[in-house]
Amino acid sequence: MRCTDFNFLSYLCSMIQKRTIPVVGMACSSCSAHVEKTLNEQKGVTSASVNLATRAALVEYDDAVITLEQMKAAVNAIGFDLVIEQDRSVEEIERREYTLLKRKTLLAWLFAVGVMGAPFILPPAGGAASNQLAMILALACLLTCGRQFYVSAWRQLRHGMANMDTLVAFSTGISFLYSSVVTLSTLNSELSTFYDASVMIIDFVLTGRLLEERAKRATASSIRTLMGLQPKTARVVGTPKPNPPQVGTGFTPRQQTDASTHSGRGMNPVPTKDWEVVPLSTISIGDILEVRAGEKIPVDGSVTWAESFMTADAAYVDESMITGEPTPVMKSPKRIPTPTPSRGEGSLNTPTANGTSSKANQTPLPSGGVGGGCRVLAGTIVQQGTLRFRATQVGENTALAQIIQMVQQAQGSKAPVQRVVDRLAMIFVPVVAALSLLTFIVWMLCGGGLQQAIISAVAVLVIACPCAMGLATPTALMVGIGKAAEQNILIKDAAALEQMRKVTALVLDKTGTLTIPNPNINFTIADSLPYEEREQMKPYVPEAIKKLTSQLGKQGGGSSIWMLSGDREDAVAYWAEKAGIEHYKSQVKPQDKENLVRELQQQGHHVAMVGDGINDSQALALADVSIAIGTGTDVAMDVAQVTLMGNDLRALPEAFRLSRRTVSMIHQNLFWAFIYNMVCIPLAAGLPRAFGIDFQITPMWAAALMALSSISVVLNSLRLRYQR
Repeated sequence: MRCTDFNFLSYLCSMIQKRTIPVVGMACSSCSAHVEKTLNEQKGVTSASVNLATRAALVEYDDAVITLEQMKAAVNAIGFDLVIEQDRSVEEIERREYTLLKRKTLLAWLFAVGVMGAPFILPPAGGAASNQLAMILALACLLTCGRQFYVSAWRQLRHGMANMDTLVAFSTGISFLYSSVVTLSTLNSELSTFYDASVMIIDFVLTGRLLEERAKRATASSIRTLMGLQPKTARVVGTPKPNPPQVGTGFTPRQQTDASTHSGRGMNPVPTKDWEVVPLSTISIGDILEVRAGEKIPVDGSVTWAESFMTADAAYVDESMITGEPTPVMKSPKRIPTPTPSRGEGSLNTPTANGTSSKANQTPLPSGGVGGGCRVLAGTIVQQGTLRFRATQVGENTALAQIIQMVQQAQGSKAPVQRVVDRLAMIFVPVVAALSLLTFIVWMLCGGGLQQAIISAVAVLVIACPCAMGLATPTALMVGIGKAAEQNILIKDAAALEQMRKVTALVLDKTGTLTIPNPNINFTIADSLPYEEREQMKPYVPEAIKKLTSQLGKQGGGSSIWMLSGDREDAVAYWAEKAGIEHYKSQVKPQDKENLVRELQQQGHHVAMVGDGINDSQALALADVSIAIGTGTDVAMDVAQVTLMGNDLRALPEAFRLSRRTVSMIHQNLFWAFIYNMVCIPLAAGLPRAFGIDFQITPMWAAALMALSSISVVLNSLRLRYQR
């Protein structure tokens, strides 16, 4: 292929955008299914996945064919909205909607008290006066608190669609119209009215949604925790220059104030004291920022000056929230030289102040960065001392922002089982409507009377709940992936979380994954040195391997754990024995690693590959589940579905354990959601009465049960947060 062909392919790839877009107005799984269907039908959209729990659409599209504005217009046409404007805050929109929902719910209950108390205000019960008062109050409730259901149902019907709002609108509308006819008619005064049912349906649905929203907020707490790591303001050294952007930079730097004088303590420059506190959004690449002890670092950058009482030219930064490393890392203006990798391996490690290994200090700066001292990351905390650094990545390009985006996309992705549920949700509401009509016809034909037929038909409409089915999978995934993020385990997609519980064989790279090479040795005589001088085993590796062996045994994998290395045979055997790994291979090349993964798959194993270097990328790409070490190369992390942010291998068995628990929770939720509908719909239709049992779920109690089913699914998912 010619160079121009590669350029053309790169151009095509650059037009494909992947973006998470908040969706406003969704209430049930049918809503999310219709929004997803609409987006996927748009020309230029490669794929779209809409998640009810996160209220967001993950869209991959060609911006040369379709714009965000066109997608927004298509979604608006079916009664929903996409938040694409920069000046619209999703948090503010959700806060306003939640406040409005609380007010509507309170007002609806006040109307319910009025309707229930009508016979006591204007007795007797069932009299013309009390019925007329109840009719006025019920109508006011439907028009104020229930208006959203009718507007949404009308928009859906105009496009040949139906959702939960359609069922609520039909059930309350039928109850009210029937009751109004009875109230205004003089033909049969013995018929009962159902104003209480129409109002209580609105009450219970709104109350259910209110409680559901509160529970959903708890499932998203991990994302809010990550977002809370980034400060709102930053201390910028100098003042903005009125000059135009420098040629070739694309940004206007602030006035740099690094002094050229030096203190009496070596070559550490003394910074000037002029600074200002500005909003984080105004920070540009190249700005010099100052962070003091106890403060959070606002953006990524490279250190230009540092000082602490322990070290004259360095400060100490707590990076545990990003890497999981408990010991603060030394950061200085002088970048620590990168060592040569050990024989046969592609993983490089740099010593930190405490003698351990860290990649944070030697990771190449992203494009646009300015070279210099140690790299610092947004969201980390200066534990000791003061430092100044030059901003190299801001906004959505910081490491913390990328982690947040990865977690959000993972929470918004769909497990394979969810796609089956989505297809069911598309036909669920029409099927329920048909069952309701069938119930009405059967009762009329069997001589049950108009009143019994209406009660049964309305109860069927109300009690059927697609919300529980729609929330069963995404709420469990939100909690599971969020809890993993809190434990420094980044899961890129829901499919990986579901696949991890099926893994029966595990392949591990040695250097960088299980061991840390010593950068301070003479590499020309490395082969003659004792193994423990050449490299050190990471903490807790034997403990992690023991847990993994037990877990794989339960999943049908026996002791199928392999260690691979490019090192010589005797060294690999030594480290395999020390780690407690039975199977190992030495002097392997990248192709050999890929071949072993393929061989294990041909034997019927589900294979997980754990690596950290470029030489692991082929095997990672082939494995059923690919896991990268966060201190490894960008290539490995790009290929991997799961990233362990740190050197503690105990996170690996924890990831497998979390996978099993999350999938188990999904199955529990789906089971109870389906059982609920299978049991409650016949009871609402009055089936027991056909066998002489005087029992039926009325429309009012049907609404309560419907709300309870959705809440129970969310609360069941929340149990994941508190399981140890």
